[in-house]
Amino acid sequence: MFIDRVVVRVEAGTGGSGASSFRREKFVPMGGPDGGDGGRGGDVRVRGDRNLTTLLDYTYRDSWKAERGEHGSGSNKTGRSGVDVVLPVPPGTIVRDADSNEFLGEVLEDGQEIVVARGGRGGRGNAKFATATHQAPREWEPGDEGGVRSLELELKLIADVGLVGQPNAGKSTLLSVISAARPKIADYPFTTLAPNLGVVALSGHRTFVVADIPGIIEGAAEGKGLGLQFLRHIERTRVLAFLIPIDALDWQAEYDQLRREIAAYSEELAAKPHCVVFTKLDLLGEHYVPEIEAPGTFGMYAVSAAGREGLDVLLAAWWEQLLTLRTREHVRVTPVELP
Repeated sequence: MFIDRVVVRVEAGTGGSGASSFRREKFVPMGGPDGGDGGRGGDVRVRGDRNLTTLLDYTYRDSWKAERGEHGSGSNKTGRSGVDVVLPVPPGTIVRDADSNEFLGEVLEDGQEIVVARGGRGGRGNAKFATATHQAPREWEPGDEGGVRSLELELKLIADVGLVGQPNAGKSTLLSVISAARPKIADYPFTTLAPNLGVVALSGHRTFVVADIPGIIEGAAEGKGLGLQFLRHIERTRVLAFLIPIDALDWQAEYDQLRREIAAYSEELAAKPHCVVFTKLDLLGEHYVPEIEAPGTFGMYAVSAAGREGLDVLLAAWWEQLLTLRTREHVRVTPVELP
């Protein structure tokens, strides 16, 4: 089951209390205060884990609490700090405060961490209150409470190429042929009810990730059909591929409708590089690339996933586009050395 949004309650550990103690040892008169400090409470952290692809685990358990710090003791012994609690999430997860909607961060890489609730500070023992004029203090401090909050975890898949199209446009079939992914395929609308990811392997150890997004119908940006539930998953894709079946009644109208829904959802998403892919070419029995008005596209292609026709040209075009984008990103982040 694919789960891409959950709300969980987290509570960091309370700090341990400081101790009130006096040193009592044979032959050591007037030993003085020796109460140790309390240990710090454990933090709650969200950590990226590349082995995960869904937030399903958090539907079984929705409350997490870190360990509290131990109390201080005599002989100036500090209490042990509480153990942190780590919530593993798939890369691409956005973390918000569920009550205030405050953005806390996003996990984009394996191992990346965000501290979402700080553990309480340990209280001071009476040894810390000793002064020249107050040599036998009995004061001590309780530990601070740990942070408590409700978290909203939202997953947005990270992929290089996003397949966009109406129901039964051939997205799942294409993904199953070009990668090892095995999405559900049938001859009725909305066969795909959850996004699917597939890794495309080319020669020379070249690989990229393709995402099959559930069908987009008119009004999807307003929540119709599967609507906003899965439109969010194409936000992180680098390249969009608009799939139009060759047997569509009006190729231009279908392309325009897909572009409108993407633009209505996000102008930034609509500005991403895109191409047009005509699918189910085997229905014609010949290779034919229709001509439609698609300003800004980097190419138009016709493929038959069932007949394995036109796929090499399409995959090569995707790779070239991704290579160009990666080069631009590298140039943009490379620091410039000043003389």
